[in-house]
Amino acid sequence: MSSPRTRVYLTAAATAVVLSAGAAIGLAHNRDADVTAGEWVTPSAPAPAPSPSSSPRPLAAAKPPAGLPVIKYTDGPSGLPADPDARSTVAPTRGLHPARKVALYDAPGGKPRAYLPPSISGLRTVVPIVGEQSGWVAVLVPSVNRRIGWVPPGGWEIEALHDHLIADLSEHSLVWLRDGREQRRWTVATGSKSTPTPTGRTYVMGTTRMRGDIYLNMDALVLGSVPEEPEKMAEAFQIAHTGIHAWYNKGAFGHAVSNGCLRMPRDAQQKLLDEIPAGTTLTVLA
Repeated sequence: MSSPRTRVYLTAAATAVVLSAGAAIGLAHNRDADVTAGEWVTPSAPAPAPSPSSSPRPLAAAKPPAGLPVIKYTDGPSGLPADPDARSTVAPTRGLHPARKVALYDAPGGKPRAYLPPSISGLRTVVPIVGEQSGWVAVLVPSVNRRIGWVPPGGWEIEALHDHLIADLSEHSLVWLRDGREQRRWTVATGSKSTPTPTGRTYVMGTTRMRGDIYLNMDALVLGSVPEEPEKMAEAFQIAHTGIHAWYNKGAFGHAVSNGCLRMPRDAQQKLLDEIPAGTTLTVLA
């Protein structure tokens, strides 16, 4: 399945300035597991669908007000609750794709805070489902860090998720799992002390072209997370998303030196591009 592409950093002039905040999407999906892979975590099992006769009636959803903002690449929502399981290494197994823009609420039956559109800056929206309550589902939210939004039934469809990425900043490592089994593990470069890699759960939004020898002219994986303290970033990066991208200098791997992105060896980056689809959760541990 091919996915649309966008630039990692979107500015008002739509410039292609991108120094070290990449972003993500997977294209090809090879389901053959590595026979040498070790067990890591067991992905969460999808809850069995209740029979219509026993299914509780979902809480009613308040009508979104006129002018409710739509989430953009450069403009995240406000008023949504914190992710209560931001450090979870249990992999979501389902993603939500809006067939049309759907409202995100601050709780089941609560207040609508923003619209989640079917695509964001050309990237097809697939957000991990991380909770269920009263007939509603909770999803990870893009363009803001460690926030969830609640979605009522209707206007969206389910997509299966099989992959999970776990970054450990203390070890400068990135682990790729499929259906709970470790496939690969790499030593990577992480964010510096002044421009840290955002911790917690985020997800892969899609891919973007990174031009320049420092990125080995390879695509990057765009993530839903954004800089923790954008005021400390260069102006061109203050409206950026973090991401995962290739890096030319092997001496950077194993160190905290980036502007917040995960910098990867060439072969590792190519593997992610070949295997990791939009909607894949990344959990970043401090």
